[in-house]
Amino acid sequence: MSKELAFLIGYQFGAIPFGLLLMRMAGGPDLRTVGSGNIGATNVLRTGHKGLAAATLVCDALKGTLAVWLAAHYSGDVAGLWAGAGAFAGHLFPIWLKFKGGKGVATYIGVLIGLYWPGAAIFCAVWLAVAGLSRYSSLAALVASALTPPALWLLAQPNIATLCLAMSALMWLMHRANIRRLLNGSEGRIGANVPRPPPG
Repeated sequence: MSKELAFLIGYQFGAIPFGLLLMRMAGGPDLRTVGSGNIGATNVLRTGHKGLAAATLVCDALKGTLAVWLAAHYSGDVAGLWAGAGAFAGHLFPIWLKFKGGKGVATYIGVLIGLYWPGAAIFCAVWLAVAGLSRYSSLAALVASALTPPALWLLAQPNIATLCLAMSALMWLMHRANIRRLLNGSEGRIGANVPRPPPG
């Protein structure tokens, strides 16, 4: 399997918008029209559907893990890296939603589970600590994504660290509106039912 094919296979996995699909099957609103407008688990939670939020989190993570596992199993670790990159890109820029997807937190974790589970454990530990203290999901994701790549370098995983650095940069880009709201104090906290913010 070439790296291009591995990336495309990963992209197809990542582009599945589980939050949107699960909410639609449950008869709920279009996630793009409520809360933050995001299609991920945090916005599902804002609708009050805790079970669907948990299911979205698991599915968005597993699509990254499965993409990595399949590529690595059949074509080696390098293919796994490219499939992981594809899955993350697919979640952020799904062709089915005109390239307007989620922010990648769960898929980031899923990719790490497939590549090197201690890295996923580090990300989750940091996320839980920051989220528990601040009640801001976005801040927790930003801090965890900033600390995970250097931690992987220290654990002698340079290839995975490089991929995570790229994913972290994209994650920060996708969180730019959240960063503005964090700075001005208008960011919604975990579990809050917040109105849809202005575009951008």
